[in-house]
Amino acid sequence: MKKNDTDCNHHSQELKGICLDFHGTIEFIGKRWMGIIIYQLLNGPKRFSELAENIPGISDRLLTERLRELEKEGLVIKNALFSSQKIVHYELTPAGKELETVISSILTWIRIKQKRSN
Repeated sequence: MKKNDTDCNHHSQELKGICLDFHGTIEFIGKRWMGIIIYQLLNGPKRFSELAENIPGISDRLLTERLRELEKEGLVIKNALFSSQKIVHYELTPAGKELETVISSILTWIRIKQKRSN
């Protein structure tokens, strides 16, 4: 299957579009570290160093890349603090905050799955 192909066999063009958007969204959120970055920002703005400290194992390069992707999608904004361009924090936009229910549902599903495994 090609990257842009789906297995959605709907007769409606609208449903085909929704299916493509769904797959793209799942792939975006499912990128390595993306979900945990969003999760960390749900608790409020964080500086880069706070995010790096709270996400063990993520490299500075990858954290920077993911934050830029989130900014590009309009889910995160980067704000300068105290009139300094060197001191910034990242926070979710209203669109980014809408992902809270998605992240919460995923965490609930994980907990249920873990209980079944035990």
